[in-house]
Amino acid sequence: MTDGSTGQPSTAQPSTARHRAAPAAAAGAGTLLQLLRDGVPRTRSELSALTGLARSTVTGRVDALLAAGFIAPSGETASTGGRPPATFAFNPAAKIVLGADLGATHARLAVTDLAGTVLTAVNADLEIALGPKAVLDWVVEHGRKLLDEVDRPVADLLGIGIGLPGPVEHSTGRAVNPPIMPGWDGFDVPSYVRERIPVPVLVDNDVNIMALGEHFTAWPEYEHLLFIKAATGIGCGIIVGGQVYRGAQGAAGDMGHIRVAGADDAHCRCGNTGCLEAVASGAAIATALTGEGIPAGGSLDVVELARSGSVPALQRVRQAGRDIGEVLAGAVNFFNPSIIVIGGSLALAGDHLIAGVREVIYQRSLPLATRHLRIAAARTGESSGAIGAGVMVIEHALDPARLNAGTAV
Repeated sequence: MTDGSTGQPSTAQPSTARHRAAPAAAAGAGTLLQLLRDGVPRTRSELSALTGLARSTVTGRVDALLAAGFIAPSGETASTGGRPPATFAFNPAAKIVLGADLGATHARLAVTDLAGTVLTAVNADLEIALGPKAVLDWVVEHGRKLLDEVDRPVADLLGIGIGLPGPVEHSTGRAVNPPIMPGWDGFDVPSYVRERIPVPVLVDNDVNIMALGEHFTAWPEYEHLLFIKAATGIGCGIIVGGQVYRGAQGAAGDMGHIRVAGADDAHCRCGNTGCLEAVASGAAIATALTGEGIPAGGSLDVVELARSGSVPALQRVRQAGRDIGEVLAGAVNFFNPSIIVIGGSLALAGDHLIAGVREVIYQRSLPLATRHLRIAAARTGESSGAIGAGVMVIEHALDPARLNAGTAV
């Protein structure tokens, strides 16, 4: 297995393709494990038929997975004569992962099993502006406490995934010129955390891990997904073929800084004018409402005003949806996703944001691209980021190619 600290993107098969038969030459122990990750018990004969491997080869690889704890006996099938054949199934309890979702003003940690089920979690108010050492020390301290809560040693920890609220070079785990993260630019997050908890550490942008968590837990049947986080800022996580698409340097999905027509006088924190984030983010709406004599300190205040029936707030949220839809309409024509999922704190304002998004996309995008397109609210809630950070580690570590290369069977 390669060093997880490099953070190289996983080449694991997408969830909908996880259980397809693989060529015999490629069907190592990792491929057998991928077939069993759906939780369905299978016999050696069934695994042999699915992979094309000889029964003796399957037996050796099953034994290796049993020894590693990744699979476990799951009873016997009905016999047609003779001894009933034994079945084997994926063992999600074999290892655990720690996922950390770090936002501008919050931190969420979760310990999950290998199926992404949350075993324990903690949320806290934590300013990312405190700097990398203070924030990551908090992650390490509370991560160890969570391990104690579930009574699992560090030896059972498969790895740690971390999401940061800014641009991240995924291959190195370093933030690159993050606008709201003083002291984080170029900081070696994986090495700092790994020195304190000696396991592989992977780092990504917070919207990417939210997209991964939402896809894994709520929409696994959709191979092509766009996840929109509308909060203090606006970002997009892209799932292609069941995997996160990051682009050449990890900057894919930064839709908050795409120019919106008619917004030339809106100044963005990136230094440009007319950015989507400068007119449609929770921060932008709060500023606009305050200027109208309706005090609002941020996204959550906007949500509270909208829920209480404030007409100006509802109008602003609906227009924000239209502005987001304006940008997404081009993305729908270009990318042709199966589903667009709208999340983030601003989405808590009700149906108004999504209604605005739908209004423009169905008006502006091509009929073929929208024929089967679904636009829906996020389902996983505030835990999506921490779960997604854990899933990032799981998919990296259980990648069939990586496991096949690291096993002798």
